[in-house]
Amino acid sequence: MTGTRALVAFPDPNSGQLVLLPYILDPTVKLQKSPLLSRPLDIHLISSTAILYGGKMATIHNGATVQIYATLKLVPNKTRIHHVWNRGLYVQGYSPTIHPTTSNDLSSIATFDVLSGSAAAQHSNARSLKIAHGILNAFSWGILLPIGAVTARYLRHVQSLGPTWFYIHSGIQLSAFFLGTVGFAIGIRLGELSPGVVYGLHRKLGFAAFCLGALQTLALLFRPKTTNKFRKYWKSYHHFVGYSCVVLGVVNVFQGFEVMGEGRSLAKLGYCLCLSTLIGICIAMEVNSWVIFCRKSKEEKLRREGLIGGSEKGSGIHSIVE
Repeated sequence: MTGTRALVAFPDPNSGQLVLLPYILDPTVKLQKSPLLSRPLDIHLISSTAILYGGKMATIHNGATVQIYATLKLVPNKTRIHHVWNRGLYVQGYSPTIHPTTSNDLSSIATFDVLSGSAAAQHSNARSLKIAHGILNAFSWGILLPIGAVTARYLRHVQSLGPTWFYIHSGIQLSAFFLGTVGFAIGIRLGELSPGVVYGLHRKLGFAAFCLGALQTLALLFRPKTTNKFRKYWKSYHHFVGYSCVVLGVVNVFQGFEVMGEGRSLAKLGYCLCLSTLIGICIAMEVNSWVIFCRKSKEEKLRREGLIGGSEKGSGIHSIVE
């Protein structure tokens, strides 16, 4: 972390003995423009030492424990210390190389007060935000949005509902997009609280799903009338963007479980059960739709051949819809 005053312990490249040297991490080191060289710290360091634990034959390379002790003199009226810690992979001469940059490595920071003895991790509300982000997005993009697509596909053919299916569909989709926007905003905030921690795929899928959802919402303002010649093009656009948004949303929910380390959790199992139930309902309704379509086609064929009358056809179709 840029600006850190660090004490780094490692085996001496000449003697193999444990050494402890001071370093200052400036921007040139972070950009790896020059090697990290030991130099005196610009803080009042009274004493420092490193101790190797693990027995007489223990070495750093076979997993022995190293503990670093230091005594500092704080400036007047300052009792809080920002503490960072990490472990590196190897040392080139006396120059430690860059440490791993995983989520855990970049979040190893805490602030403690030497007067009260209390310690608090930075961004203590990050965990709560992650939970809220996960719940909102899983429910909106992963459940509510697919339900809205299902209502449009299957309820529009129920004659007894009339235009009601459209209001149900619009209400569900707008609610899903509103909740998804809140979850999206929380995700942006989490990114600001975790500088250097980037989940590339999850972030890209999230932005793509949000943009498609925004386009679908704006499409309501430009919805042509059924008699307009551009209506069929609008419908094609609406279907393509809508289904793409649903697929991206569901995929990103699963990606989010992996990002949060919940790949084998009960939460993911519960989501999978909900999604499986919805898929099962879709399959059943799709089969029913094809059955109705085949019956209508058969009745239409019989009517053209004069085997049934118009009134019989009407009553037959009405009973199927009901």
